Amino acid sequence: MRRNGQETTEDEIIAGLKQLVGAYAFIILTEKKMYVALDPRGIRPLSIGKLGDAYVVASETCAFSIIGATFERAVLPGELLTISDEGIQSTRFLLREPHKLCAMEYVYFSRPDSDLNEVNVHTSRKRMGKELGKEHPVYNADVVTGVPDSSISAAIGYAEQCGLPYEMGVIKNRYIGRTFIQPSQELREQGVKMKLSPVRGVIENKRVVLIDDSIVRGTTIIRIVRLLKEAGAKEVHVRISSPRIENPCLYGIDMLTKKELIAANHTDEEIKKIIQADSIEYLSFEGMENAIVKDKTMNQGICAACMTGNYPVLEND
Repeated sequence: MRRNGQETTEDEIIAGLKQLVGAYAFIILTEKKMYVALDPRGIRPLSIGKLGDAYVVASETCAFSIIGATFERAVLPGELLTISDEGIQSTRFLLREPHKLCAMEYVYFSRPDSDLNEVNVHTSRKRMGKELGKEHPVYNADVVTGVPDSSISAAIGYAEQCGLPYEMGVIKNRYIGRTFIQPSQELREQGVKMKLSPVRGVIENKRVVLIDDSIVRGTTIIRIVRLLKEAGAKEVHVRISSPRIENPCLYGIDMLTKKELIAANHTDEEIKKIIQADSIEYLSFEGMENAIVKDKTMNQGICAACMTGNYPVLEND
């Protein structure tokens, strides 16, 4: 953008954006204007809100309610917004491609009180749990529990679908951050040990269905299954409310190579033995899509390349 001109203007920003391939969400601030841009496929979420006469921008709509702002609309794929004293101006800098919002935003990343593509994240996760209960019930289970916090909604949905009691069988230490994004395997394992604790009174002598939202490297699920069995669970049946993650993410998420993905290198039977579970099953892509996509005719698709291998945009596009 700087190479194209001495000043930062809409034309220079658009010239720069047209050279980019992949997923991005930008906020560019100058002395008098703020520019907001989203990639042509809308792989990242980005929304606009209003706070009095001012405009605010955030990746998640839950941020608006925290500061007392009201949600206006989502930024459109391939849209550049210019916000200044004159108001807000919209420019389409590239033709809109089929919308491919990252499925992991629904599965794991976003807060449950956010809305993406007019779909509430908690509601979509609960529907994923219901779809998982339809596909892979455990008929003789005593209790359903979820890995806090992102799996709780799916666990509630699974329990409702299967007619089983949902209980808080695992407690989270609120002072530990997300272990998935820690930079090394050693730090991830250390974080899991400090982060989660079993509730013995809930799971002792019980056949437990453990719901997790996804398995990436397997660090967390190995530890939790061990914790539940050490706390007296008779059986632990693992159910994952998303498909197998077998492919690296090319769009900015910390999953760079296949060798670090447990599902890319092991069969379900091998994973079951590795994590010492009594069974393991995953939600199908169709089940996940049914839970997430509100209206397929309204260009509200998802990017699930890490699960399907179908990348919506590659370098040679």
